[in-house]
Amino acid sequence: MMAGAGIHHGFSTGGNTILPAERATVLFDGIFSSPRLQHPEGVAVGPDGWVWAGSENGQILRIAPDGSAIGEVASTGGFLLGLAFDGDRALFACDSRHRAVFRLNLADRSLRRFTAPGIEVPNYAVVDRVRGRLYVSDTRAPGDPGPSIWSYDLETGAGDVWHGGPFDHANGMALAPEGDALLLCETFARRITRIAIAADGSAGEATTWSDDLPGLPDGLAFDDSGALFVGCYEPSRVLRIPAGGGPSEIYIEDATAHVLAHPTNIAFDGAALFTANLGRWHVTKIDTDTFGTPLWRQARGEPG
Repeated sequence: MMAGAGIHHGFSTGGNTILPAERATVLFDGIFSSPRLQHPEGVAVGPDGWVWAGSENGQILRIAPDGSAIGEVASTGGFLLGLAFDGDRALFACDSRHRAVFRLNLADRSLRRFTAPGIEVPNYAVVDRVRGRLYVSDTRAPGDPGPSIWSYDLETGAGDVWHGGPFDHANGMALAPEGDALLLCETFARRITRIAIAADGSAGEATTWSDDLPGLPDGLAFDDSGALFVGCYEPSRVLRIPAGGGPSEIYIEDATAHVLAHPTNIAFDGAALFTANLGRWHVTKIDTDTFGTPLWRQARGEPG
């Protein structure tokens, strides 16, 4: 349960950024910890205030808010990608090895497979409590433009293809602040796409929110002002897109890929923005100049 030793200094940047390098630090370095934090892709802030992350061997881990400890909650035995809390009821975990989404009951810590076979590579999940749905991106292989987003009933797990695409590597997603659309990373297109949600819950028109991104987008998170933050796998940086969409700006970056090391999913907890780092063994904390309500509170309908 003790934190491992690691890198806790700032990093150099290449070019103009909104935040200086020193605003990003390693929250927890898990290279030598027990349990280890191995190449995390998913990160989410839980109702317990801890930072939850997934490991490459299927472990669901939780890290103390001050980075002092880590513990294992459960394991799928697979390879975890995105994590999403359904309020204080459950945690959904995408597993690429098992080609399924798992549901962790937060009350008794029981873990079960939630989705039936069908989805190929469940990458990222978004909880839509208003409609009672769970949206999951299906990250197909290059040259395989198959079904791209699935929708499942939050209670039963019954679901089907919600949007067939094709999208260029459907990846991280976020529910729009108004709740009327999904925002999607098209990683290899270097584009964020907005997909309207129709009155009957079906997928509506897909339009470009921001394109020509200076990086490969992987994870998304809105702050409370409606600005969209984008974790870029390559180069190692976080972008910011203004409310309403448009050109992006480099919010913060790591030219050496040590503190931000191929960041993937990102999650707000007030003024803190946490990033998973697929390239290393740690979770990064960014001291931002904004504020974002944790998604678990939004799923419960709580204010920031």
